[in-house]
Amino acid sequence: MIVTVTMNPAIDKTVDIDSLEQGGLNRIQRIELDAGGKGINVSKTIKQLGGTSIATGFIAGNAGEVIEKVLSEYGIQTDFIRVSGETRTNMKVVEKRGVVTELNEPGPKVSEADLQELIGKLESYASPETLIVLSGSIPSGVDKNIYRTITEKMHAKGASVLLDADGGLFVNALEAKPDIIKPNRVELEEYYHLDHQAAEEELVELGRKLQDKGIGFVAISMGGSGAIFLGKEEGLKCRGLSVKTHSTVGAGDAMVAALAWGWERKLPMREAAALGMATSAGAVTTVGTKPPARELVDELLKQVELDTLL
Repeated sequence: MIVTVTMNPAIDKTVDIDSLEQGGLNRIQRIELDAGGKGINVSKTIKQLGGTSIATGFIAGNAGEVIEKVLSEYGIQTDFIRVSGETRTNMKVVEKRGVVTELNEPGPKVSEADLQELIGKLESYASPETLIVLSGSIPSGVDKNIYRTITEKMHAKGASVLLDADGGLFVNALEAKPDIIKPNRVELEEYYHLDHQAAEEELVELGRKLQDKGIGFVAISMGGSGAIFLGKEEGLKCRGLSVKTHSTVGAGDAMVAALAWGWERKLPMREAAALGMATSAGAVTTVGTKPPARELVDELLKQVELDTLL
């Protein structure tokens, strides 16, 4: 079982324009509305890959109802906690040259009682056959130790945890040794306080240092340059795939979805890594935060070339 946690979901409003003119008039060419938030994107992508998941977290107001309805229409099981206020709407402005500007609302506040209800819900799902996916931002006022707390409680029930977060959420959660993490290059550089862009060899070294702390699987995404996958017994590197990019928003969520689905199906590391690359590459071709079709992922799998790291 895969359970995705989206503590601060959103209605994603993606608009296409020629070029952003600050302080001037910008004419929108196309608008796409999607149920969004990193965990929700993961659930949508798992569905496209042919898998199932349960999407939980917090929703509020009319926007929250829309998200629940959209996911239900996708055929995704939901189990959200309703809180006061209104779920946020995030705008993503996509220029023709590929530059994306994001304007994200803060979202509703949640109470300590709401948080405890969510933790209790996750504990009810947790078992050795459960993967909890913790990804994305948290609501205003929530302590940045929350992912660490959830990870510890899930481990106490025998469940596994996949973490995709940044900043303090990432740093604190690492202390609980999540089973799978997916930092990107920048997040890893920030964690180690580097003042330069790390070369691939250095990224491998940094990832293995995290494994030495007890983290079983580390996937390091490098944008168009590809990704590095470090398992307990094997390391792999894959160059970026050749695709026509519309927007990179959601690419990381797509890789997380593939890794989660691979975990549930007990895929060999090479298969899971290849699927992660193909799914992530497919995501950058879609409009808005829509997941790639399984047919596209299968076609992109033919491009994937994995090199073994020594």
